Amino acid sequence: MAFRQALQLAACGLAGGSAAVFFSAVAVGKPRAGGDAELRVVEPPAWAGAARPGPGVWDSNWDRREPLSLVNLRKRNLEPGEEELASRLDHYKAKATRHIFLIRHSQYHVDASLEKDRTLTPLGTWLGPPAEASLLEGREQAELTGLRLASLGLKFNKIVHSSMTRAIETTDIISKHLPGVCKVSTDLLREGAPIEPDPPVSHWKPEAVQYYEDGARIEAAFRNYIHRADAKQQEDSYEIFICHANVIRYIVCRALQFPPEGWLRLSLNNGSITHLVVRPDGRVALRTLGDTGFMPPDKISRS
Repeated sequence: MAFRQALQLAACGLAGGSAAVFFSAVAVGKPRAGGDAELRVVEPPAWAGAARPGPGVWDSNWDRREPLSLVNLRKRNLEPGEEELASRLDHYKAKATRHIFLIRHSQYHVDASLEKDRTLTPLGTWLGPPAEASLLEGREQAELTGLRLASLGLKFNKIVHSSMTRAIETTDIISKHLPGVCKVSTDLLREGAPIEPDPPVSHWKPEAVQYYEDGARIEAAFRNYIHRADAKQQEDSYEIFICHANVIRYIVCRALQFPPEGWLRLSLNNGSITHLVVRPDGRVALRTLGDTGFMPPDKISRS
């Protein structure tokens, strides 16, 4: 019965939530008279008991908006009773779902030396060396993205966009298809180097100081904009964020609690739509990632 007993012990350890004790028992050799094989205890791996949660461990308070973490129990000398605590928790509980649409800017003049000159390519612009030139139309991409968003029939609450030229121009074109939706500009969503990617790439190696400066800003953008709805919000919201590939990829990894160092493994087309859903209980779902299925194949680019 040794094998069954070992399984029972393991189950008890898991049920107790203990991460400090980790072992595995494997059946080896010939079965004993009782029918169970001989057991061998395998040493725990190096990561067992580490502070970092393992795969599949979801932090439900990732945005620090769990109701219990917002209740101030020190306002009174005595701890509240169960009914009063339940009432106070309900006061802080989110009731609505946030739909977050992350839009990458359209194709732009990548060779311009100054940021202000990195404008969207006009209709019918040929880019690249003669042998590889392609007809890339950044402004038309933005038109198509705007039409797609308008076709969804959603009541968008606002458009938040990066203060960089290519994002501003993309926003101006998209917003024509969404009349009445207010626009807000922010430096937090500007392009940058969020965190050193793993695995690294040879063709893109920013200085360490760029990760240090941009990473803090892009992380601030994530904390400021990506979270569950405020408890006062009664209806579901639909918000558009128009920014850049690196920012969107980092936000997706952070929102899904994937290792953020993997952001460069994702690829996003110009003018693409990424749809995140944040439920009232803090759960996050990725509806679409870099969708450009609404564009003709010859209008799709990733530069």
